[in-house]
Amino acid sequence: MAPGTVRAMCPNTASTSRHRDGSPRTVHPRRPLRVAAASPSRLLRAGQSSRCRQCGHRIDLYQRTDQRPIALHPAELATTDVPASCRWHLSSGIAHPHGDGSSWCRIPHAVLCPSRTATTRMSPHIEAMRRQLAVRTRRLIDTGAITQTPPTPCETPADNGRPDRAVVQLLLGRYLAESPIDRIRCVAQTRQRRRCPHPVLAPHTPDGVWTLLPVGPQHGQLALPDALMAVYDLSRLPYTEQLRWRTQRCPAHAATPGAADLTLAGWQIFDPLLHAAHLDTRLPYPPPSRRREA
Repeated sequence: MAPGTVRAMCPNTASTSRHRDGSPRTVHPRRPLRVAAASPSRLLRAGQSSRCRQCGHRIDLYQRTDQRPIALHPAELATTDVPASCRWHLSSGIAHPHGDGSSWCRIPHAVLCPSRTATTRMSPHIEAMRRQLAVRTRRLIDTGAITQTPPTPCETPADNGRPDRAVVQLLLGRYLAESPIDRIRCVAQTRQRRRCPHPVLAPHTPDGVWTLLPVGPQHGQLALPDALMAVYDLSRLPYTEQLRWRTQRCPAHAATPGAADLTLAGWQIFDPLLHAAHLDTRLPYPPPSRRREA
């Protein structure tokens, strides 16, 4: 090397498969989330956290024993601070409305939500939590992160030949769908870890029948006036088909029992008083099955 020449220092980078001391680096392969075969719930916990639309705070969605969803506060609380009527516990991904004998429990978000009026007498600790959440909600509103709007009554959509939320009869019960019949989407997870884009109403499966049925009251309700409403009747289909609709799966994922659900099914138990805005006294024309055949 000539005098005065500066030699460039090249960094000696070790291989990514080994540590600096030369020992091999153990790389654990990524494994997709799976649902245990003995689990009563097919719902993956990943992605089931959301935000309350009224206060903006985080909530965790779980299924109850009747397969209806419930929003729980994400943190556990001491059982002594929670009233007995507000205690919930989790078992195999299912929320149960009572304590499990431990010193900790979960509480519904509706009890802590500062945008709702408390209907149960709370302990000082719960009241302090409600005040803290109210302060955070005010900060979110001031910064524009959330916008509180008064609830608007459900309006009947324009006359487009079909109801915006269909009433479906299956498995000896009536349910209110989250969308029209032909837009009910499968809730299963694909191999790309995304929600299945296929609808539940498949072209090569038996269809239901739109019919006019009487509006019957639920148990313990007052008698309703004699009236007929449009119902998508699936009660004549085989049990496996009705179960496929109830679990809200396309035919491909219904034949794959090991596939997990990425979101909750959008069914609600139909109540003619609470869901009066979705009652339609006319049959949709033309029905979805006839539109496909046309």
